[in-house]
Amino acid sequence: MWQKSACVALLALATGYIFLLDPELPDTVLKYLSGSVLYQLRGDLVSPESSMAAAWDALITQPAKQWNRVAVGVNACVDVVLSGVKLLQALGLDSGLGKDHSVLHSTTDLKEAFLHFMGKGAAAERFFGDAGVFHHIAQTASEYPGAQLYVGGNAALIGQKIAMNPDLKVLLCGPIGPKLHELLDENIMVPPESLQELDEFHLILEYQAGEEWGQVRAPNANRFIFSHDLSNGAMNMLEVFVSSLEEFQPDLVVLSGLHMMEGQTKEMRQKRLLEAVASISDIPTDVPVHLELASMTDPELMSAIIHQQVFPLVNSIGLNEQELLFLTQAASGPHASVASWNGVPDVGVVSDIVYWILKEHGRTPGKASDLTRIHFHTLAYHLLATVDGFWANQVAAVAAGARVAGTQACATKTIDASRVFLKAPLEFTTSKTAEASRVSLSPDHPVSEWRRDGITFHYTPVLVCKDPLRTVGLGDAISAEGLLYSEIYPH
Repeated sequence: MWQKSACVALLALATGYIFLLDPELPDTVLKYLSGSVLYQLRGDLVSPESSMAAAWDALITQPAKQWNRVAVGVNACVDVVLSGVKLLQALGLDSGLGKDHSVLHSTTDLKEAFLHFMGKGAAAERFFGDAGVFHHIAQTASEYPGAQLYVGGNAALIGQKIAMNPDLKVLLCGPIGPKLHELLDENIMVPPESLQELDEFHLILEYQAGEEWGQVRAPNANRFIFSHDLSNGAMNMLEVFVSSLEEFQPDLVVLSGLHMMEGQTKEMRQKRLLEAVASISDIPTDVPVHLELASMTDPELMSAIIHQQVFPLVNSIGLNEQELLFLTQAASGPHASVASWNGVPDVGVVSDIVYWILKEHGRTPGKASDLTRIHFHTLAYHLLATVDGFWANQVAAVAAGARVAGTQACATKTIDASRVFLKAPLEFTTSKTAEASRVSLSPDHPVSEWRRDGITFHYTPVLVCKDPLRTVGLGDAISAEGLLYSEIYPH
């Protein structure tokens, strides 16, 4: 205790000394130096990262009623993970200017799209239209020294994360080839109808914070994903998944893979989406369904998912900053004129869009919908919003999701304060369009809560890994962890 007191005293002396040197310092600087600022002039004893990790540990408690059987589907594959720059160089490509492509047709398209998102430090996922060129790239990637093979696909990754809990029974349904079956946790049950002779491969091109190629420099670590995946693209296993639920009897269903339909023709996509809606409608209404969204570029598909009865059929949604912005643009929601995020997404803007989704498409008065929960995650912070009266233990859920982001990225069992840093704003306004309150957080109290017209929001920063070992699947791990600590009230 005396160490902390001594440290605070020294910092107070340092503040006074700075003031004597320059008494005209702006009030904001003095406020910063005398308050949360002790963290900039900190020693290890008052590290905000250590304080936040300890505060999370105290807040993360198990829900009163836990899940027992979780069914997950329907996109699954094998991820080939390697350096994006090294693969593109191995393909004989030179650096150049970045340019986004909604569908990739050539190695040039791949290079330009990769550079576009590397320059932003943003995650993205694209379909590669040419099967022959894709298989050539995939072969080059899998044979490249240092390339690693992992379980891939949102459903399979969420299933893997949930299966780490030995008390849970997990069913995974998707296109599962021999290599993927070998990689799956032994605690995962796979319906025989899900097994197929060949694996679907997805290529994960990673880049590190500060990595440069030509004139492009990555502001932070992230990844670019692409594939020519026909099984997942057609959601071939959806009907098998839903039909297997009757025997498995889950108390939670996690669904993902709708984004993979972007590779289909418009007619096929419309037909398949209607069939998907019919299948999801067959899931018993007393079984909650979580929908995990992923990167999309087709506004018509996103609009159809929102409006053609998918959102009202699910209880919970997980998504990141790219998906949230694309969603509001596709549906002409609030802040749809924002072209892209500039740095850390503004909390007030995110809050407005999340509020609008729940008000327009969620279970609010006059709306025939089951949607009552949205878990938003971005690199720097998480925001969890719930319609009042439907979910419990959400302080623990948002804290657990943030904690796992720091541990999984750094591949540590617990938060290592020396390997993470605080990037999120500790002060922000809760809205840009409505009457807003000003929130001030401290690392000792890292979860903020506020309400807006029957919807409760929980916010917490993320401790960002300085040198992440692997960024793939972070969003899936975050959503899975948040769900594991969530409790839904029966209605």
